[in-house]
Amino acid sequence: MSDTPFGFGLPPEEPDDGDEGKKKDQQSGGGQGPANPFGFGGLPGAGGFGGPGADNPFAAMFGSLNPTDLGAAFQQLGQMLSYEGGPVNWDMAKQIARQTVSQGTSDGTKDASVGPAERTAVEEAVRLADLWLDDATSLPSGAGSAVAWSRAEWVEATLPAWKELVDPVAERVGTAMGDVLPEEMQAMAGPLIGMMRSMGGAMFGTQIGQAVGVLAGEVVGSTDIGLPLGPVGKAALLPVNIEAFGKDLGVPKEEVRLYLALREAAHQRLFAHVPWLRSHLFGAVDGYARGIKVDTAKLEDVVGQFDPQNPEQLQDALQQGMFQPEDTPEQKTALARLETALALVEGWVDAVVHAAAKPRLSSADALRETLRRRRASGGPAEQTFATLIGLELRPRRLRDASRLWASLTDARGVDGRDALWAHPDMLPTATDLDDPDGFVHREQLDFSELDKMLGEAAGGSAGKPDLTKDTEKDDDSE
Repeated sequence: MSDTPFGFGLPPEEPDDGDEGKKKDQQSGGGQGPANPFGFGGLPGAGGFGGPGADNPFAAMFGSLNPTDLGAAFQQLGQMLSYEGGPVNWDMAKQIARQTVSQGTSDGTKDASVGPAERTAVEEAVRLADLWLDDATSLPSGAGSAVAWSRAEWVEATLPAWKELVDPVAERVGTAMGDVLPEEMQAMAGPLIGMMRSMGGAMFGTQIGQAVGVLAGEVVGSTDIGLPLGPVGKAALLPVNIEAFGKDLGVPKEEVRLYLALREAAHQRLFAHVPWLRSHLFGAVDGYARGIKVDTAKLEDVVGQFDPQNPEQLQDALQQGMFQPEDTPEQKTALARLETALALVEGWVDAVVHAAAKPRLSSADALRETLRRRRASGGPAEQTFATLIGLELRPRRLRDASRLWASLTDARGVDGRDALWAHPDMLPTATDLDDPDGFVHREQLDFSELDKMLGEAAGGSAGKPDLTKDTEKDDDSE
């Protein structure tokens, strides 16, 4: 488990490709410095990348504070302090995300509305992808519709899922802010505590808005990070990001679009027809959040010295790493459960998509490796999400899981492989990823004799008297 303060910086794990990965990471804005408590150095604030909004959420909200903007700035500050909702100011998060999207990405790519031709191309790609997947998996189609989203539409569609993921974390922080004072003092300090909670909600909203806005500039669908962020049964692709993704690959854009449609459609099948999977993943995130502890001594100092006229003082306190994961068996279990489940999801998708694409797309191997390296090196999407909820949702063992699913296909066939998704207890464990051959060739229990015995017992009881009825009669007669 990382020693990095909760939610404020990246896990220290190095990317799979070593120094090259570090160079890419730095070039992509992934290198995070200690000056930014949430690890979002280089996010587009009011001053653009590296501008005044990069390290200061208030600058991101209020702009450069020119005299002409001062009135609007104070109005927004008043809205922030008067917020009385949940642990995250989601209205502010949405506003900041939309502003971030409108500024474009670091390579100069701007968001744009999706035209009819692009919508048709996405619909046809998903339709063809579902047809190809029919041969590679026993799970039926999970996409009732296919949509093409702009970046702004992705933000709107995924915010409900972000709320479900982030609220448990923010709730723990907000509760800690209200619990640092003795009960007899809390009534006297009520306005101050309320102000701090409002500001905490605003800062969470600002950081989440920036993070989601950055993600919107990179993701190519609704399932990029291994979790179902979009509406159920809706396969979604982002044409503007697909164009940027495939620009330097030397692969026809039709093939890039189709390969990414295969991945999106495969995820949709899995989440649609494995009903326990979504709650299993989100529950692991929630379980991890419940183990967060707060440095109450440090928080007490902040409360005692807090100056309402200097709201950035709270931001400075967050820089010191106030919130940290608790290194308990429960935390380790929740983290292992989540990482293993994500690896199995991504490994299954990787294996199924490769089986469907390999005979049909000449670029299948190249696209597969590109996406694997993109995941393994921890691009901005994975890094941003890691800082949002304080743990890394990048499956560390994607290749192991993919090999295991491919071996299961060879040993048990498509139906036997996919049948393991019937119940979480049937899936491979983290230990099985260490010994995939042992799991694949493990003797499968034969329940046929037991079923026969149970059937005979059920049939034999048909001619026996119903003792329950006799007992009831005796009771009535009494």
